[in-house]
Amino acid sequence: MSDSRADLIITGCTVLLHDDQERVEFEENATIVVRDGVIESVTTGPAKAEAEAHAQAGAGQLIDARGQVALPGLVNCHTHAPMVALRGVAEDLPIEEWFNDVVWPIESNLTEEDVALGARLACAEMIRGGVTCFADHYFSMDAVATVVEECGMRAHLGEAFFSSQGPQGRERSLEFALRQRGAADGRITTALAPHAPYTVDDADLAATAELAREHGLPVHLHAAENRDQADASLARHGVTPVEVLRRTGILDTDVLIAHGTGILDRDLPALRDASGRIAVATAPRGYLKFAWPTTTPVRALHDIGIPVGLATDGAASNNSLDVWEAMTLTALIQKSTTGDPRWLTSRQALHHATLQSARAVGLEESIGAIAPGRRADIILVDLTAPHTQPVHDLAATLVHSARSSDVRTTIVDGRVLMRDRELLTIDVPAVVRELGERMPALLDRTHGRRIQEYDTQGRS
Repeated sequence: MSDSRADLIITGCTVLLHDDQERVEFEENATIVVRDGVIESVTTGPAKAEAEAHAQAGAGQLIDARGQVALPGLVNCHTHAPMVALRGVAEDLPIEEWFNDVVWPIESNLTEEDVALGARLACAEMIRGGVTCFADHYFSMDAVATVVEECGMRAHLGEAFFSSQGPQGRERSLEFALRQRGAADGRITTALAPHAPYTVDDADLAATAELAREHGLPVHLHAAENRDQADASLARHGVTPVEVLRRTGILDTDVLIAHGTGILDRDLPALRDASGRIAVATAPRGYLKFAWPTTTPVRALHDIGIPVGLATDGAASNNSLDVWEAMTLTALIQKSTTGDPRWLTSRQALHHATLQSARAVGLEESIGAIAPGRRADIILVDLTAPHTQPVHDLAATLVHSARSSDVRTTIVDGRVLMRDRELLTIDVPAVVRELGERMPALLDRTHGRRIQEYDTQGRS
């Protein structure tokens, strides 16, 4: 072990680890040593006492984590963080009315100040829920990048665009991705972010794929969000949304597909045989709210080697940014839709929440596991409350009994962002006050504008 000063020592915890077959296991009474933002060692058993004593001699911070479980920080693989400002404004509506009558008219009012305030509140919510990294797909993303840098989170950011914006939308998305790639001391990665095949035409998608290959950028977009979109695309164009991605070259890039509840069996070979790295993000709470008849086909995607990360979508549709809840719902809904209580198991759900979610955003080499050489994105979960006791099966307790409010400490790059439930980098009351002052202007719909039309039939 190095003689230089350790940034952080976590002692006495039970730690979630991944074995060489990527299975989840737990080790009790562990010590985690963090130095320069990187996990230096994870020790248990006979080596623990020596490592702990050596490290504590020069430790910056010590956390006694007895009674707590150390997990890799959760990743929200698809969200629209600033949309927390619209939480609850469009309830109990089908998706067409939700977009056309409420959300897209309101979003035509967005200012950079609105986006920054929404992102700041969203980051506070995610930090408190154990989310250390999020993949964001929205507008005015330089404002979001600034918030990420200030609050200490990790983020995968993309500036969304529609074909209705002309080539300037695509150009802005590229300029943002190149400008912010590697920002916030490397905590920001970027992607090109076309909205979806029904709002971005084939020419724009093909141009996006070419730019992605030229600049080494991934692509993050919505596709096959629901079965209606797949059916409409087939009826009008004879191809599914996934087949559109194949013929335009998007599947030849590293692509993160949001939702995919409309992925059909005929799409699976295209996803399996794609030359790019394909991942899907599932946000099940929103699918239940919109009464969609299908969910992300996690088992079928698993069988062809496609990682599925956990997500919340935006709080305007999901009402929360609680990835913990997404993990529980994913496990339950998969059991129900497959008719198999053995799928997803709690350990499989934890794998989706950790390593697969990191893989979905292209960061599996640096986060997603607690292991030497990984960035120190760690959360500590307190399992001493009545609703988590007794613990007969630790994985089941984490997935089906624990809540986001059981997260006590959130750490990113070795920096403690929340300790004992106290946020250290965001002043929530100030954000709420400023956001409240912005509400009348933001919610005004009397102008009759909208940023886009929701019409899955309209793609050429």
